[in-house]
Amino acid sequence: MATEAATAASKFPESDLRPIPQPPDFHPAIVVPAQTNGLRFWQLMVAGSIAGSVEHMAMFPVDTVKTHMQALRSCPIKPVGISQAFRSIIKTDGPSALYRGIWAMGLGAGPAHAVYFSFYEVSKKYLSGGNPNNSAAHAVSGVFATIASDAVFTPMDMVKQRLQIGNGTYKGVWDCIRRVTREEGFGAFYASYRTTVLMNAPFTAVHFATYEAVKRALREISPEHVGGGDEEEGWLIYATAGAAAGGLAAAVTTPLDVVKTQLQCQGVCGCDRFKSSSISDVFRTIVKKDGYRGLARGWLPRMLFHAPAAAICWSTYETVKSFFQDVNGDSNVA
Repeated sequence: MATEAATAASKFPESDLRPIPQPPDFHPAIVVPAQTNGLRFWQLMVAGSIAGSVEHMAMFPVDTVKTHMQALRSCPIKPVGISQAFRSIIKTDGPSALYRGIWAMGLGAGPAHAVYFSFYEVSKKYLSGGNPNNSAAHAVSGVFATIASDAVFTPMDMVKQRLQIGNGTYKGVWDCIRRVTREEGFGAFYASYRTTVLMNAPFTAVHFATYEAVKRALREISPEHVGGGDEEEGWLIYATAGAAAGGLAAAVTTPLDVVKTQLQCQGVCGCDRFKSSSISDVFRTIVKKDGYRGLARGWLPRMLFHAPAAAICWSTYETVKSFFQDVNGDSNVA
């Protein structure tokens, strides 16, 4: 046998028997990487969870005003501005009403953003091919991230919005969950999921692509804020890029956000109840009762929410990432 093997091997040059070289980024199978940008997967989830919680808690009163402006009552609505909606909430229920539903937000935002950012980072790593300027990869990664995170966040978002406009309809988060489950069934928690994904898919595509592009541009314009590399980018760059991304994405997706609010708040405090969760049916109802301007209701507080919220979120996220990178570096040295 040994002689036959030697004879067979002698028929081929030595170079033909060497392994076929592969490019540095070749992967035989797609797997979740142990590390992305020097961070472990669980660290990305923790950073995203902290960022999402801080963002939504800080901006919650603005979100409450937006929800009140978008909720469609059983009769035609007169145009309501931010100041009018704010004064109405304070006059009717007191300042505490601005924070009604915040615990539902807290329960949903942390886990959802952990999924959101970790999915984004992993998708971006594989789709960008190592090219930091690949805007298409950033946009598609954002879409993947929102589909996954919305599955986690939508039920608590529905509870949050019902508590925001409920005016005593529910005693709290758990009472709302129990009553909705008993009276409307589990499907009610996901009545707006399709609309939410259709809204957040373009939202995140615009958001992530804009964020990466603006961040890259600011690094080129103001290298003094960057320091020694990506790990040391200035907080101002994160905040500015986040604000630009959040404001632009919020503006272009407001009509779908109005539809989402209608579906989540139907039947509460005089809000219309729809025969189905069809997006086209809700669109037609809004246009019939409030005209096309109804589809833009709440656009300003939505932008006022998402611009600073994204600035807070991205700067917090990048700061926590930098912290973990420093911890990992110290561990490697030790």
